[in-house]
Amino acid sequence: MSNPSSSWIAQFNPGDRVEISPRDPGFRGSWYAGTVVRREAKNTNRYVVEYDQLYEDESGEKLLQETLDWIQLRPPPPPPEKKVQFKFEDEVEAFYSDGWWEGAIITEHSGGKFAVFLRGFEEQIVFEEKDLRLPVQWVKGKWEPRFEQVQREKENSNCSKEVMKFTQGMQVEVLTDEDGLKGAWFAATIIEPSGEDKYLIEYKTLRNDDDTEFLREDIRACNIRPCPLEIIVVDGFKVLDEVDAYYNEGWWVGVIAKVLINSNYVVNFIEYDEKTTFNQADLRPHQDWLNGKWVVPSDV
Repeated sequence: MSNPSSSWIAQFNPGDRVEISPRDPGFRGSWYAGTVVRREAKNTNRYVVEYDQLYEDESGEKLLQETLDWIQLRPPPPPPEKKVQFKFEDEVEAFYSDGWWEGAIITEHSGGKFAVFLRGFEEQIVFEEKDLRLPVQWVKGKWEPRFEQVQREKENSNCSKEVMKFTQGMQVEVLTDEDGLKGAWFAATIIEPSGEDKYLIEYKTLRNDDDTEFLREDIRACNIRPCPLEIIVVDGFKVLDEVDAYYNEGWWVGVIAKVLINSNYVVNFIEYDEKTTFNQADLRPHQDWLNGKWVVPSDV
């Protein structure tokens, strides 16, 4: 079994400026500015941090300090290289209640303002452009676009190019657009072509509303792929490895957040920022179907 200390772990020093993901469940999906105070002596993967704008109590006299795991900290994201043109349905982070919160643009207003649905508050709030930024993630010492941006770019790219042709009876995986299932791949069988670059498929695990038979849908060819290659994992996964986790009848993209005993792992689902524990039997190395072949993230 892998030891988390053998994988890439962020290192911070006292005085470093950071962004902090608070441990309180009510702050899930948010990032707050702060400073590293010190590193714990007994556990060097934990840090004492001080927030810039969160206080210990309502008096506002003493800034809040917390001891957090390294994975809850990251450097402040760099400014964008060019001006961002925000638009409808963009995933964003909005500066609200002294922190950056996840949301999505649902309406574009005049004067450079946008209505954003903030998931943490479950409400719609109007923001000026200066209070929005595109989400990014800190992975193994470098900044990368969030999963939603990458996935949208992949879909747009795939659907603008010549796509693979599928034959009747072929076993495939399908990316669905249904709410609550976005980002997951589901096993299916090709029934027949149903139009230009479309196929009628039958899911192997999703059933119709009456639960009388397996669900059938017309799916764009760019949202269909062959079944991934089987990769045998001999030594187990490491922290920050990208994986697919079998959950709610489909395969969801995630990252190993913690290695447990007995081949169990805590997986952080990238798109939903939720953590769940899985046995290795329900995990597989993440692969992408690009240009007609399977590649793992380290190959990209």
